[in-house]
Amino acid sequence: MNENFKQRVDKVFAAQKANFLSGNTQGYDFKIAQLMKLKAAILAHKEQIYDAMEKDLGRSHEGVDMGEINPIVDEIDFAIEHLAEWEKEERVPTPAILGDSESSITRESFGVTYIVVPFNYPVYLFAGPLIGAIIGGNTSIIKPSEATPETSRVIEDIVNNTFDASYIHVFQGARDENEYLLSLPFDMIFFTGSPQVGKIVMQAAAKNLTPVILELGGKSPAIIMEDADLDNAVEELVFARMMNSGQTCVAPDYIYAHESIKDRLIAKLRDALAPLYTKAGNNGKIITTRQFDALEEMLSKSRGNVVFRGESDRDNRYFGPAIVDNVDFQDSLMERELFAPIYPVLSYNDIRDVPVNINTYHPKPLATYVFTADVEKAREVIDQIPSGDAGVNAMMLHAFSPYLPFGGVGTSGLGHYHGKYSYEAFTHPKSLRVKRTA
Repeated sequence: MNENFKQRVDKVFAAQKANFLSGNTQGYDFKIAQLMKLKAAILAHKEQIYDAMEKDLGRSHEGVDMGEINPIVDEIDFAIEHLAEWEKEERVPTPAILGDSESSITRESFGVTYIVVPFNYPVYLFAGPLIGAIIGGNTSIIKPSEATPETSRVIEDIVNNTFDASYIHVFQGARDENEYLLSLPFDMIFFTGSPQVGKIVMQAAAKNLTPVILELGGKSPAIIMEDADLDNAVEELVFARMMNSGQTCVAPDYIYAHESIKDRLIAKLRDALAPLYTKAGNNGKIITTRQFDALEEMLSKSRGNVVFRGESDRDNRYFGPAIVDNVDFQDSLMERELFAPIYPVLSYNDIRDVPVNINTYHPKPLATYVFTADVEKAREVIDQIPSGDAGVNAMMLHAFSPYLPFGGVGTSGLGHYHGKYSYEAFTHPKSLRVKRTA
């Protein structure tokens, strides 16, 4: 990082602060127009996004459509449809002790926001928070991930050629640039990434008492009970774990199966993976060679039995999926979130032990998934495991619903967004009492 970078950032930050204070970003019609511009710009860059994400992550056009472009278009359309409703002032009762007065709640914009984008879903995870910033009436500085250079350049083109720098602007950079940006007195910070970096973001934000939303991760369990539909469980496991080569924060990180059905589950999972992923190249790229090597080392240190392994291609960062049986909570594969197409399989005999072990070894995951024919029993298990979200007989796609808040708790995150929750995330509730004097 050089002084020129600092000067450019300082200039844009000051311009965005002045623009926000002018009130230019607050109007309903203005917000709708910016959402439409964002949607048009993303769709106009569709081919560039395809090419960039193939180079960075080995993603197919279909995968990019499903995981990046289509959900963002849907989110923008949903915000356009509902923003007028979300912006309405909320009238609330006034206690008699306050006399002849009226009470209400309005939503007030924060100001200049900072959006830090991760590598795994770079288009979706820059545009999703940006939608919230726009409908909240804020300005935004965005830093894409340096780990996806091709896609980050497309994001820069989309934003900087569509919006004035005094409103929304992208800066490229790595650790040093991010540290400088975090030192600025932003009015709100939205970070998506690892818990380790999330702690750094929160520490930096504390110096300016800046509110933060942290979308992190964790080891989300897939609990397979003895009465589960194993065909459905396998279908969900293959989809959720293999999408983006396992590099999805809300994907299942390990399987926790009842001992009586574990072997049948593994056999079905192996049969489902083998035709698709025996040869390298079908499941997307691991983000860096360094991460690829770290995963191979973790796999080699595991005390479990590797019962299936697809072909890998280190030069092109294609990591062959692996099923590892007889894993326990002390295994190398259970030390941290894997972010890879690896299926560690743990087993249990008494369902009462499951919440205890999860809460002891990997508490507060981003999601808890339970597979069973007894939904009430699943709810009982879910209620004993604090987590950001949960699913019964289904995985991951709840994260694309604009009707549901998405976010973690504890080490898996802080705050929620999507739909009206994005509007609430990028504004704060302001209480108003009006006393009648005439």
